[in-house]
Amino acid sequence: MQRSSYRIVSYKIRHDYNVGEFLNSYKHLLQKAIDDIWDNMEWVEKKQRNYYVIKRGKRKIRKHYYVKRLIPIIPKSREFKRALRSQLLEDWNYASHYVDSAIKTAYSILNSWRRNYIKGKRGRNKPVVKRKFVRVKETLYRFRDGKITITIKPRQFYLEFDLSKAWFKNRIKGCDLGELILKESELIITFRKPLGEEKVSECIGWDLNLFSMDGFSPRYGWIRVDLRYLYHIHRVHEVKRRRVQSKASKKSSLKTIVSKHGEREKNRARDYIHKLTTQLSKMFPNAVHGFEDLDKQGMRNRSKKHNRDVAKQNWKQIIQYMSYKSRVKLVDPKNTSSTCPACGGRMMKLRGGQVVRCEKCGLTLDRQLCGAINIYLKMCGFPPSPSTFYRVVIRKMIPQWKVRMRGGRGVTTNGGKDDDMPPMNPRGGPNLMNPQGLHRLTKAYVS
Repeated sequence: MQRSSYRIVSYKIRHDYNVGEFLNSYKHLLQKAIDDIWDNMEWVEKKQRNYYVIKRGKRKIRKHYYVKRLIPIIPKSREFKRALRSQLLEDWNYASHYVDSAIKTAYSILNSWRRNYIKGKRGRNKPVVKRKFVRVKETLYRFRDGKITITIKPRQFYLEFDLSKAWFKNRIKGCDLGELILKESELIITFRKPLGEEKVSECIGWDLNLFSMDGFSPRYGWIRVDLRYLYHIHRVHEVKRRRVQSKASKKSSLKTIVSKHGEREKNRARDYIHKLTTQLSKMFPNAVHGFEDLDKQGMRNRSKKHNRDVAKQNWKQIIQYMSYKSRVKLVDPKNTSSTCPACGGRMMKLRGGQVVRCEKCGLTLDRQLCGAINIYLKMCGFPPSPSTFYRVVIRKMIPQWKVRMRGGRGVTTNGGKDDDMPPMNPRGGPNLMNPQGLHRLTKAYVS
């Protein structure tokens, strides 16, 4: 993930302005812009290679076949954009710069749809605008003396917001005001916060799992964050929603309760993730956090329970929140839990997949710890080899383990917990773990 010289932060302000008619007009304007661009798109037929895997005994053979597929080409010439702007201005009764905002938003929506269409995640269906919002450009508002004045109709209708009394006024000192997003009852304000020279002293590789978030760093060892409460939030609302849905099919007035359960679930999960990522960024202020570039579409299989468990996860949201609170680096998730970090061999699953053992060198590790170590090595650019594993992982951890053993904690084979780090919250926080099986390889190297 590319690092810029500033960080984007956003805050909300409630308002009671009557902007319903304006938002409806902008919604229709945005949909009209999408329709015009869609009608002028060209569909080019191209060959595409599709892959599939067949099993022959224990071997897996990857094969492919070619298919013809229509690829959309979105018109982006100056002449087309100029004609589109002139057409949209004909029946527009508000400030003309909102037309430019609508065109920019329409291209953003269609470019996002095109990327997902090429990946096979979207069909040939035109995007439809459902939400009421307006992206206010910098040319449509004025910010003076702590007050924001937004132009709706020039010399007729303005909106004014006073930031001098806002609760976040001390947090935005020295920040530049960015784009605004106007909704029916709130205004979302974005600020560009300049970044100073941040010192990077360590890297932490994080393996995101169903009930835990496992990290590895030579300085701290194995760090485990309990995510069972986050899973509990989704599971509780799933059960409640299922009960109401069975009754809502017979009584239509209960459909609003179903949607309330969905909103409540999102808010509770978002609150938990905000607290989690904030605490991690405070505990490791000078660290680069490495995550897998996960895609839920490729994780689904024929098991309904497995697919529902995958759908409940907030992995992307955790990475997104961490990206503006600390430094984040994404790595390829391929074979992170099935590759030996010491020799690069294949890891064999034991004890129902909780423990893995290398078929080549015999290294035995917890599966989640193995994934965290591989993510750490990938984000640092180290290939899996015995010398690299000893130099980068084992050698740096030996002094830390000796200090722990002097304190009476020791290193156990079952992965005992350590309380050196304060808890994140009462429902479960990060704990230092003793890497299971890793101490045996350490003794082999030291001797």
